[in-house]
Amino acid sequence: MALAITRYRWKSWLAITLVLSLASCHSDATKKEQVSKEKMAQVFEAVKTPYKYGIVLAHPDSTKMVDSPTIFRMDSTWYMTYIVFDGRGYETWLAESPDLLHWDTKGRILSFTDSTWDASQKAGYVSLVDIEWGGTYQPKQHNGKYWLSYLGGSDHGYEAGQLGIGLASTQDITVPAEWLRKPSPILSASDADARWYDNLTIYKSLIIEDKEKVTGYPYVMYYNAKGQEKDANGQGFESIAMAVSDDLENWKRYGEQPLITMHQGICGDAQITKIDDLYVMFYFGAFWRPGAFERFACSNDLIHWTPWDGEDLIAPSEPYDNEFAHKPWVIKWNDVVYHFYNAVGDQGRTIALATSVDLRKTTEN
Repeated sequence: MALAITRYRWKSWLAITLVLSLASCHSDATKKEQVSKEKMAQVFEAVKTPYKYGIVLAHPDSTKMVDSPTIFRMDSTWYMTYIVFDGRGYETWLAESPDLLHWDTKGRILSFTDSTWDASQKAGYVSLVDIEWGGTYQPKQHNGKYWLSYLGGSDHGYEAGQLGIGLASTQDITVPAEWLRKPSPILSASDADARWYDNLTIYKSLIIEDKEKVTGYPYVMYYNAKGQEKDANGQGFESIAMAVSDDLENWKRYGEQPLITMHQGICGDAQITKIDDLYVMFYFGAFWRPGAFERFACSNDLIHWTPWDGEDLIAPSEPYDNEFAHKPWVIKWNDVVYHFYNAVGDQGRTIALATSVDLRKTTEN
């Protein structure tokens, strides 16, 4: 009897030890995946842009809306792709600048077509831009071409119908000419492996190169999407998710859950940069509290993200952005941080800029 009790106690102790050990491993893993508050605060100080420079690009026709800047550099010239909504849908345009402040539109690179899956929606975002903070910001070629992913769809209207992600390429990224598009989407809400968070429609995307293959793949796509699940008020919501590829053209979803979600409103339009050994995701939030505003999250592995819980990077404050201040593209150049964003206010929907130093004073002088 004593021996049986001893064995029972030994087995109980072993079971408890095993449970505690597993709990400890889970806690350690979670801790490793999280970025510390101290590190998050350091990133905020490094990327904050308290000085609003103002609108840098607006459409000459006030009935049309511009949106979603992507900034890159070739040789000594800066370029911006952006999208224009004219009532039918999105087209993608190209602008250039010598100094990141003054922009001239060059022309269209993705236009409306007839009888294609993407006939009325072609909102493009340049792929494989150098993500190093303060780096070259030059896009990398793949198979001798430059690439972009784009939001595509055939329905007329503002982000109307079921949207998917298309892929296009060009030999010369600096020329305002039509890019060559793949005939079908590379990611769609109707895919067999669609998840609960993206089985209704898919919006903006960003493709980066994972040079170190920390994800196990050379190419990673971040995208925001909406599933059929509703929030507590019966409304759909957008989350940021991830897909991976070995060849840039064939993609598969990564994981069973979105990377960032509030289960209400919008988390969307991710941009990735790398500051030292830390990955930073700029994105916007909307409607899980009033308005639309710029946020960021940090990661050690491009997969597990710690959202910043402090003040917004950008929030509405000026007449030209008093409705929405969102959809980021953030770079550092010559020790100045430039935060481009979509501003919606008394000037319509435009592209505005905030900076880490007050460039209005230097340009006035």
